[in-house]
Amino acid sequence: MQFETLKPYLYVIFLQFGNAGLVIIAKAALNHGMNHYTFATYRNLIAALVIAPFALIFERKGRPKVTFSIFLKIMLLGFLEPVVDQNLYYAGMKYTTATFAVAMTNIIPAMTFLMAWVCRLEKVNIKKIHSIGKIVGTLVTVGGAMIMTIVVGPTIGLPWTKGSTTAHQQQSTTHVSPGDNIKGSMMVIAGCLSWSCFYIVQAITLKSYPAELSLTTLICAAGALQGGIVTVIAEKGNNSAWKLQLDAGLVTMVYGGVICSGLGYYLSGIVMKAKGPVFVTSFNPLCMVIVAILGSIVLAESLNLGRVVGAVVIVSGLYLVIWGKSKDESQSTPKCDPNELPPVDHQEIPMTITGTRFGKLDNDAVAIAIPPTKINGK
Repeated sequence: MQFETLKPYLYVIFLQFGNAGLVIIAKAALNHGMNHYTFATYRNLIAALVIAPFALIFERKGRPKVTFSIFLKIMLLGFLEPVVDQNLYYAGMKYTTATFAVAMTNIIPAMTFLMAWVCRLEKVNIKKIHSIGKIVGTLVTVGGAMIMTIVVGPTIGLPWTKGSTTAHQQQSTTHVSPGDNIKGSMMVIAGCLSWSCFYIVQAITLKSYPAELSLTTLICAAGALQGGIVTVIAEKGNNSAWKLQLDAGLVTMVYGGVICSGLGYYLSGIVMKAKGPVFVTSFNPLCMVIVAILGSIVLAESLNLGRVVGAVVIVSGLYLVIWGKSKDESQSTPKCDPNELPPVDHQEIPMTITGTRFGKLDNDAVAIAIPPTKINGK
């Protein structure tokens, strides 16, 4: 398989590693008092400042004009994910847990699949086995993520997690009231819905504005502007919320801005143009697998049988989605075999020969006969 073919897969896997890292450090920063409003604003501002020079250099000549329609789409994109999703998602994480927040992001593939189907961004033919494979694969990945969340099972003892199970359980058993749990759950679900809408609008916008770096810069700038307005309203009179300090909050803002917003929007745009929004979101459940593995290695968290079984189910579902998408691409770009060209029937090409006869212009019409062609002795 050539590297160009592997690029979309490498990009989406990189995106999930980036999201997994952000979940780990963002939860720690929120527990230490990071304001999610200023986090979303500064994060997108940093992303815009980092990506803007690359957009000015590499897309200087091929950048389309921003029409009023494109401007409205960019403002909508800047509102859906940078403002609505990021604020609701991290506010909901404060009221629930990081594990629950990550688990709920696995409904994004199903939401995006339905929206893309309605908007005709995804080809679905229930009479075709590969289309059924995409539908089943999407449901299987969501089911695998739910298994990782709900099913516990016996603990799998690993050399680097011995002696850490009790300590981790004591650290993770924080009291969450039922009211806060319901409120946080609704926030996370609403954020995931907004994130799905963002992917659909981004795919539509890329068709009329196919400049990924410039679009990423404009989305982040619009998100920073709108997020700043929301922060001013929500944190009215609280000037301390805008102060930056050298702590985990600043690291989370820089990491989230450069990796998850800047590179994230840019790489997802590239993959969308080639594979569509469903392909990008179908890898979201992989984030849970990465978080479980990183948590086991870095944080010495214990692994249980439910997480392992769920990870296997997620990988199986991803395989079905990838298989279905590959069949879509092979059918949309049929290869032409020169040995299967149909034979050419007997034809005559009319020609007119112009000449001078006895000082007068004379036209003689002739026809050249072309015999039937034979291919491979046929």
